[in-house]
Amino acid sequence: MTSRRRMPRWSGPLVTLKRGTISGLAALLVLVGVSGAAASVTKPEPSPGTTEFNSSFHQGIVPIDGGYVHYVMGGSGPALVLLHGWPETWYGWHLVMPALAKTHTVIAFDLPGLGDSSIPDGGYDKKTTAARLHQAVNRLGYTKVEVMGHDMSVLIGYDWARDYPSEVTRLAVLESTLLGFGLEDAYPLSFHFGFNMAPYPIPERILDDEDVGTYLDYVFHFAKVSDAIDRDYYVRAYLNPARRSAGYNYYRAFPADAKDNQAYAQSKRLTQPVLAMGAEFLFGPAVATSFKNVASDVRGVVAPGSGHWIQEETPQFVIDCANLFFGPAGVPAPSPALGNCVA
Repeated sequence: MTSRRRMPRWSGPLVTLKRGTISGLAALLVLVGVSGAAASVTKPEPSPGTTEFNSSFHQGIVPIDGGYVHYVMGGSGPALVLLHGWPETWYGWHLVMPALAKTHTVIAFDLPGLGDSSIPDGGYDKKTTAARLHQAVNRLGYTKVEVMGHDMSVLIGYDWARDYPSEVTRLAVLESTLLGFGLEDAYPLSFHFGFNMAPYPIPERILDDEDVGTYLDYVFHFAKVSDAIDRDYYVRAYLNPARRSAGYNYYRAFPADAKDNQAYAQSKRLTQPVLAMGAEFLFGPAVATSFKNVASDVRGVVAPGSGHWIQEETPQFVIDCANLFFGPAGVPAPSPALGNCVA
């Protein structure tokens, strides 16, 4: 397989700031009443080779109840929120963000507890996480957003659209079915589901810093384009045991999430358009099948040639489909594979 061109590797989990500093923002959050954990965030060192990306994007932190979330933002136009899965950070979207920012204000968050967001004491169920992100975008000045989530953030995006239907105008979900409506059937595909869901402190004590690379290499083997994933970047992001534990907590909340989804599937049925994208070599059409249980307008799409990490393995397909789905109505699809992406 021909090696794909990769963006320059960054020296740490943060991009260089276009304006302001994380340390300055942390001080501001302390003044407005966010917990003192924000004060420990340090200013990132500039990384060589990232000027092109950084010229269009800046980063920041925004207060939420009990802490703050880190974001990377750029572009102009309607707000498009990007939510990553596990074991990734906002960086999982870096290949598609510059193109999407040509027509949208792109906001890529680190989920609470992960990346450079603060680590909450609890509330890892997807309903609470969605409420925290709703609070974050409101404090950034947005009351209408479009949301695209991958992997675990499919569950968060669904709850956000369900619980704040006047705020989320369109929802795109990539590579996960819903808990209570099919995701449990995927558990036999990988032992990481059961491992991450194990009660505290079982996974915390079994997996230490030296094992992170081996574990994440296993998880990323679900990529079909094997060199698309910057494994070293994500290993660095999960070397902190507290970040790993936060990731496990998201999985530990799965049983409660399933009950919540089933309880409101009909009474809070989604009316927004939903783009349900599965990878050819993993979830495929199952994403759309799952969402038809909870939404009235589901457009099923299969990303050709992709494994689980669609936005990194086939970024141009994600860009083309997102531009159609989140763009103006009536723009024709350039290929049959993109047909259901049309707004």
